[in-house]
Amino acid sequence: MELPVRPDHDSSFHAGEIAAQERTGVREQMASAGRRMIRAEMPEQHRTFFGQLPFMVASAIDDGGLPWATLLTGAPGFAWSPDPGHLRIDALPMAGDPLLGLLEEGAGIGLLGIELPTRRRNRMNGTIAVRDDRGFTVAVEQSFGNCPRYIQLRDLSPVPSAEPSAAAWQGSELDPASVALLSRADTLFIASHYHAKPGVGDEVANGEGVDVSHRGGRPGFIRVDDARTLTFPDFNGNNLFNTIGNLLVNPRAGLLVPDFGNGSLLHVSGDAEVIWDGAELHGFAGAERLVRVHVASVVHREHALPWRWQLREYSPWLAKTGTWKEVAAGRHDR
Repeated sequence: MELPVRPDHDSSFHAGEIAAQERTGVREQMASAGRRMIRAEMPEQHRTFFGQLPFMVASAIDDGGLPWATLLTGAPGFAWSPDPGHLRIDALPMAGDPLLGLLEEGAGIGLLGIELPTRRRNRMNGTIAVRDDRGFTVAVEQSFGNCPRYIQLRDLSPVPSAEPSAAAWQGSELDPASVALLSRADTLFIASHYHAKPGVGDEVANGEGVDVSHRGGRPGFIRVDDARTLTFPDFNGNNLFNTIGNLLVNPRAGLLVPDFGNGSLLHVSGDAEVIWDGAELHGFAGAERLVRVHVASVVHREHALPWRWQLREYSPWLAKTGTWKEVAAGRHDR
């Protein structure tokens, strides 16, 4: 896809986001909506919301340019806002976490607060202004809410006797345990990164940024094509196209897939492509696009969290989606 060279000077979106909005026919609508939805500071309700969470999703970029996502955890109140322009997080990645060593002063970071028992979620992207041995403070660059679509209702239960494990399996392709987790997953988080290139999107005020977003579907909505490739559907959303826009400009993604039953976390990072049409897309009801990730690195952390989640209800939006069907490309139900 050819990207716009000169976005509007007052646009809230970069070249990739604009290209996705134009392709889907929502550019005019989003040109004004973006300025209302995306703020340079957190509203009071977001500040309060972050402060009541027991975990947050965080994303950062490694030295090789690959995005990664993880969960940062603590007692409610471990994330708190001293003022609308800053968010303090009193937590750091533990041993074995791919974000260990990446959350340093000056680093870009994407944050997602998500409350599974209520389906609320809000996002904040910024730069780490202060880093110490207890945690870090983020200077806000973008703050915006997201709709509750595709979030499964879950209740969190602490496991007092369970100590989080620092053990991690690492590899360059998916191992059998990772494939098994993906085959039953109904939730993932995706990290992406935008970096302005000369003459392409460099008119945007925030010319660089890290983001992390939520994706949900029926169990098994992530299809493992082989040990180095996986594919998942992208459903109708808020039309901001933050993730898809990032991938159009910088086709790399980091996935985080939690195992809600045993507290394990699967981290996958690699190159990504957006599939807009074709028989393969038609093989998944409700999909507007597909995202394919070509695996470069995998980290599987068994029992990384001291909690378990109990499913209460799947999202009602899943009624409009399907499961993988056999298509002309030769792939089959899983």
